[in-house]
Amino acid sequence: MTIPNSANVLEHLFAKNREWASSMVEADPDFFTRLVSQQAPDFLWIGCADSRVPANAIVGLLPGELFVHRNIANVVVHTDLNCLSVLQFAIDLLKVKHVIVCGHYGCSGVHAALGDRRVGLADNWLRHVKDVHQKHERYLGEALPKHVRQDRLCELNVIEQVTNVCETTIVQDAWSRGQDLTIHGWVYRLEDGGLHDLGMTVGPSDDIKSLTDQSLLRYNKASLD
Repeated sequence: MTIPNSANVLEHLFAKNREWASSMVEADPDFFTRLVSQQAPDFLWIGCADSRVPANAIVGLLPGELFVHRNIANVVVHTDLNCLSVLQFAIDLLKVKHVIVCGHYGCSGVHAALGDRRVGLADNWLRHVKDVHQKHERYLGEALPKHVRQDRLCELNVIEQVTNVCETTIVQDAWSRGQDLTIHGWVYRLEDGGLHDLGMTVGPSDDIKSLTDQSLLRYNKASLD
């Protein structure tokens, strides 16, 4: 058996990097010079770590225009210092104006949580999504087709994570001092590349519970239909 030279195993990635860098300079000779001194994004994206959901590409923004935090199933937990540090840095230092929590249909983490499928250590993380499932079980009845239940839990998870973002001391303090900051809940569809607004757009003067209740009305109507 031939053991590959470790220095060359990922050479194709370095080659791709050189191609990309050259193409960027060809299109804009000052791109990297400008990028070095530029990090003033208006947006923080909290999304899933899924490799099929490239944040910048989805919204058509260049490096430097979008601050990004990603984890399995786009979860915001009040004990997760990684996520909270990103949130605090984005709001207090970068002064972002919008925090976007974006889930996606077809999320493997959400599907595992819904199906009670064991995946290993990540089960402890996905416990948070299971909590969302239990809280909103009335909207996820077994009578619904499997794909509908999966899509609904993806949406419900985003709605809950938006609430979690809004209830952090970081966001509450920003709103208290009058900072221009709005939190949004979106979901992305892999099949067509489209983003969909879930109606959870929260500013400093909005009632989070009222907005959540309004967002959940769609599931009440769907159940009646």
